[in-house]
Amino acid sequence: MSVRDIVSTLPDLAVPQQYREVIERIAAVAADLARTIAGGVTLHGGVGENADGDRQTALDVLADDAFRTALAGAGVRFYASEEQDSVVELDPAGNLAVAIDPLDGSSNIAVNVPIGTIFAVHNAEATPEATFFRPGRQLAGAGYVIYGPRCYLVTSFGAGVQIHQLDPASGRFRLVEASLTLPLKSAEFAINASNYRHWDPAIRAYVDDCVAGTEGPRERDFNMRWIASLVAEAHRILTRGGIFLYPRDGRKGYERGRLRLVYEGAPIAFLIEQAGGKATDGIDAILDKVPGSLHERTPLVFGSAQNVARVA
Repeated sequence: MSVRDIVSTLPDLAVPQQYREVIERIAAVAADLARTIAGGVTLHGGVGENADGDRQTALDVLADDAFRTALAGAGVRFYASEEQDSVVELDPAGNLAVAIDPLDGSSNIAVNVPIGTIFAVHNAEATPEATFFRPGRQLAGAGYVIYGPRCYLVTSFGAGVQIHQLDPASGRFRLVEASLTLPLKSAEFAINASNYRHWDPAIRAYVDDCVAGTEGPRERDFNMRWIASLVAEAHRILTRGGIFLYPRDGRKGYERGRLRLVYEGAPIAFLIEQAGGKATDGIDAILDKVPGSLHERTPLVFGSAQNVARVA
């Protein structure tokens, strides 16, 4: 399917005109990826490691190539990807920039767990550093695509959160939620409990309170969830509330958290706040953090406002 085929399917997208083509092209690539993933093509085998030392699959490379190629003709000057060592300049005359995790959670495809694409849109400055190394509150917009039983494109450009669903028969996206609001609080929390012994005391205390249920200080029973797919966790929380915790811990390589700030933490935080929730590193707002490098890692806690505030 061409970019033009997708363009006509997004008439209700709440995107300022200067950013519209970027989203249209991301949508076009996402529709193609959704078909590839659903078609069962074996592309999840390992091909090495990416720039940040994570295992890289053939599908990661395919997705990165597809997004980079599509965005080259959309006025995008700088392209920052999890799969690239450094920022790529696509169009010296472009006035936009995109930071992207082309295929988040690609290792989960082997067990049919939802995976996704996460992206942030910036107004390009004179250099990559000036463009990407600034607070997330200066993002022009953000979004993700989730490839699961249904394929959704979730976006925000500062006027709430919209959800578009891909119709697999026609290959077209249609608006299904014009202004998503995250519940203020919820009785669900998501964390990898196997790392309990490595957590800071504050995180242990929060989880202990939840596990204590009606007999504990929260005086209600909680359910624990853990999908191990950031996009899937974010989508569940955006649609029904709760809290996601991926804190820093005592293991080597996890001292500063594990998720990447530029193309994972900041765009997810932008969407969560636009839906009325909160996103922090456990204490401070993610959108106030200033990255010092392209692949900088961060702790990430996000979800319903009251739940996140209690952690802080």
